[in-house]
Amino acid sequence: MIDFSKILNAGQHEAVTAPEGPMLVLAAAGTGKTHTLVHRVAWLIEQGVAPDRLLLLTFTNRAAREMIERAKRVAGEGVGEVWSGTFHHVCNRFLRRFGHHLGYAPGFGILDRDDSEALVNEAIKTLGFTSKDFPKKGVVASAFSHAASCGAAFADLAEDKAQELDCEGEELLKIFNAYEARKRELGAMDFDDLLLNGLKLIETVPEVRERYQKKFQHILVDEYQDTNGPQARLVDLLAQGHGNVMAVGDDFQCIYSWRGANFKNIMGFPERHTNCRIVKLEENYRSSPEILEVANACIKGNPEQFQKTLRATKPSRQKKPEICFLRNGDEQAYSVSRKIRRLVEEGRKPGDIAVLYRAHFHSIELQMTLAKLRLPYEITSGVGVFEQAHT
Repeated sequence: MIDFSKILNAGQHEAVTAPEGPMLVLAAAGTGKTHTLVHRVAWLIEQGVAPDRLLLLTFTNRAAREMIERAKRVAGEGVGEVWSGTFHHVCNRFLRRFGHHLGYAPGFGILDRDDSEALVNEAIKTLGFTSKDFPKKGVVASAFSHAASCGAAFADLAEDKAQELDCEGEELLKIFNAYEARKRELGAMDFDDLLLNGLKLIETVPEVRERYQKKFQHILVDEYQDTNGPQARLVDLLAQGHGNVMAVGDDFQCIYSWRGANFKNIMGFPERHTNCRIVKLEENYRSSPEILEVANACIKGNPEQFQKTLRATKPSRQKKPEICFLRNGDEQAYSVSRKIRRLVEEGRKPGDIAVLYRAHFHSIELQMTLAKLRLPYEITSGVGVFEQAHT
């Protein structure tokens, strides 16, 4: 038997050992979210729940594999029988077995992004929309995907999407219908279809819905704040009856609305699930007290949140974060570079200094400036600007 009280803090222990019923775990950054999920799996198995009666939903297969491997180290090899993976992976498993209810053969093909764009391009050309001013295939495919992620019929959004893309709604809808028809003709689904058809299968075929509602005694969802409408609906349907769903997420970090994520899913979870237990993980193991003080102050004024305060477990570094207001990329690059040079002159090793940026193209001005100042640096992902082929 595992003594969970010795390896978990109070909030984690409450979440891991909670009784049956719906539970929302508000796990802010650095508070041991994965640690809590892993030990919840181990605790449920220790209580006698068969591993294959657990469903663990994540946003990447890598995250699912990591959690299962960590859970194995805690609770043994039997954890490998847990149903785990992304929403798309799990829906694929549903559809391989029961997709015939929707007219799909078990061996249906799955289109990757390139395949989808190729079919969209085929539809554009077949319908005669060859003007140089017409949106590119990738842009059109993204518009289709965003509508699917929102759980909306494309016909209802065609005019709005057309306005965004500077084309006609009727044209865009014709391309969408041609794309859908071509997929059906090929007996294939794109990634969005996996989710939407998996949901449709559970919604419209009672025997399939009841089968999986009975099979999964407990459902655990990682990064719940990033769920879109169809994903939240799928979780709610599968949990009907027993209500044993553990949603783990952070309302402070809902940043993926551009790909369909809806923060209302996490904010409305307690209303959709009667007698929902809310557990807050507020002990932060990642950041210094000064950084958390800034984070708490920044989020405090947001009215649409679950009130919580992050508490540092790390000691104070007696140094407050600096905020710099800069006008453009060049000014930003020089500011960062001067800071780095000052640290090096004070005796810091360049290898002890890290610069984080949101996208690789943001690093170009910084790389140029560091080179001018003869400050050595190493790019840990992507290709450095001086290593690229230029014409």
